[in-house]
Amino acid sequence: MNHDSYPDYYLADILRSTKVIALVGASPNPERPSYRVMGFLLRKGYRVIPVNPGQAGKEILGQPVVARLADILEPIDMIDVFRAADALPSVVDEALALDPLPKAIWGQLSVRNDAAAAKAEAAGVKVVMDRCPAIEYPRLVA
Repeated sequence: MNHDSYPDYYLADILRSTKVIALVGASPNPERPSYRVMGFLLRKGYRVIPVNPGQAGKEILGQPVVARLADILEPIDMIDVFRAADALPSVVDEALALDPLPKAIWGQLSVRNDAAAAKAEAAGVKVVMDRCPAIEYPRLVA
């Protein structure tokens, strides 16, 4: 996949087929982009599971926070990554240890690591990087 640009159908298919999202790097701070995007996704009807080891056991926007992807006890359709780009390889490794695998890993704005993307894609997981689902959703789905 060319990660410099994505066909609209590729992004729309991910957004339409996704029901459960693990939001890695979720913040309880209403000023943080992850908080605002999580609220947007919840309002659009997605089930969003916040992932943040420092907030595990608490709630963000009424959703219980888990420490790691492995702590989620249901299949994940998409992992939305609000971490620095250099953290993407470890998120991909965590994701590839899940059973079943997520359908997609979505790196937020400025989150891009081509080697991590290639590893996920080789395992059959779709990858989007340097995009925000809260920007793409109104453009492609709403």
